[in-house]
Amino acid sequence: MRNADPVRRTLARVSLADPRVLIDATAVPADRGGVGRYVDSLVAALDADGARLSVVCQPRDAALYGRIAPRSRIVPTSESIATRTARLTWEQTTLPRLVRKLGVDVLHSPHYTIPLAGQAASVVTLHDATFFTDAVLHHSIKARFFRAWTRTALLRASLCVVPSVATATELTRVAGADPRGLEVIQHGVGTDRFHPPSPREVADARAAVGLGGTPYVAFLGALEPRKNVPALIRGFASACRDRPDPPALVLAGQPGWDHQIERALDAVPHRLRVIRAGYLPFDNLAGFLGGAALVAYPSLGEGFGLPVLEAMACGSCVLTTRRLSLPEVGGDAVAYCGVGAGDIGAAISDLLDDPARRADLSAAAQRRAKDFSWDLSAERHRSAYGRAFTLHRRSR
Repeated sequence: MRNADPVRRTLARVSLADPRVLIDATAVPADRGGVGRYVDSLVAALDADGARLSVVCQPRDAALYGRIAPRSRIVPTSESIATRTARLTWEQTTLPRLVRKLGVDVLHSPHYTIPLAGQAASVVTLHDATFFTDAVLHHSIKARFFRAWTRTALLRASLCVVPSVATATELTRVAGADPRGLEVIQHGVGTDRFHPPSPREVADARAAVGLGGTPYVAFLGALEPRKNVPALIRGFASACRDRPDPPALVLAGQPGWDHQIERALDAVPHRLRVIRAGYLPFDNLAGFLGGAALVAYPSLGEGFGLPVLEAMACGSCVLTTRRLSLPEVGGDAVAYCGVGAGDIGAAISDLLDDPARRADLSAAAQRRAKDFSWDLSAERHRSAYGRAFTLHRRSR
């Protein structure tokens, strides 16, 4: 019996360093946007790193998580939570019971909201602060909802993860966050999906959007006001209206609620081609991004800017803005412009006229993208889980 105490102390140290974690993936939409790619990639990297991981997900995603996280425990929900209201109700009522049943030490809620009751340590990912700083760029109901839950997470979670220094700084400034409760962990990029494409991948992407052999400027993202797409359309038109063989502009991504897009499209000269490609399957993204003359992402503000990083990994020449986190991602490997149509148009024109600079930026982007890996992100998340578990134990 004299050896029991050292054994228990050793087990306690192991538990603190490597707690049992449950990731709530039920908020991931069927069409994977940025948050979905974050959750999927993190789950796969944590599983590969040997984390003691469970994942609760919607039934439609059970096979996916079983495939990408074969060593983890996958728990599909037994009830329908397809609507936001149903999911939030499930989160507040059923999820705390599931946490107790599974005996996990840390619950990771990767999309702002968190159960208000529960005995486990909690980690919440807060993806950006624009619901506070640029509320007019969001639906008013959505902005109020996420402001409220961000404040709740900052008050109640053991630890909050944010993807950039810019987001941490803004949450401290506008939401009263305690910097000691924030863990900055950058996203990674999956080179299995995002890589310099083969000629076949480029050809398949061109066929998917109906391009043929026309050169094109690419945009990838939801068509919402924060992405500044109307200014991109106007800037593209000004840059290309007098070119003898102008490229097309291809807008790929989920439909949004930016009603100014139609007005901007109506003003585009008839000789210029703008394609609204809609949602593109993952298999087409490398060819779409890497096959573009340049990728334009003139966002008004991002919590991280995953589309910029993904385009860089595909060897794209990327044009973006210096708003919030974007310079943390792009560094010196991308071109920058202002957010107005005139600035965007001038930058597009300069890049189209300078193939050598585009090639230099493409090479620099590929080098810089290698600094962002999901393996490193998973390692830092595991450290955050251990820290959250320690803080939770001390507070009890």
